[in-house]
Amino acid sequence: MSAETDTQAVEVANVSGITPMSLKKTLTEKLDAQHVTIEDISGGCGQAFEATIVSPLFVKKTSLARHRLVNSTLKTEIAAIHAWTPKCFTPEEWERKRVQEGEGIPQGV
Repeated sequence: MSAETDTQAVEVANVSGITPMSLKKTLTEKLDAQHVTIEDISGGCGQAFEATIVSPLFVKKTSLARHRLVNSTLKTEIAAIHAWTPKCFTPEEWERKRVQEGEGIPQGV
């Protein structure tokens, strides 16, 4: 189910009920996520999402175990969409990544 116009994209999202905000809410609540960004990479039809998820529940878990945890949390939602790409970080990994990318460095230093 893809959309050719913005109006159709809104209708698809309304039918499936899957939106970036609904995904973020579920992940934040069920995974105790400290940071979640969801990007609709489908061109607006609401059928493909990329996510960055930061949760203390990922500590001491392999990448595969983290993805399985996320996928089991969003089992129903993932079944209703075309593509799902999560990027999972522990709070410590996320902080290191932000510092490396210059986001964690204070202005004027």
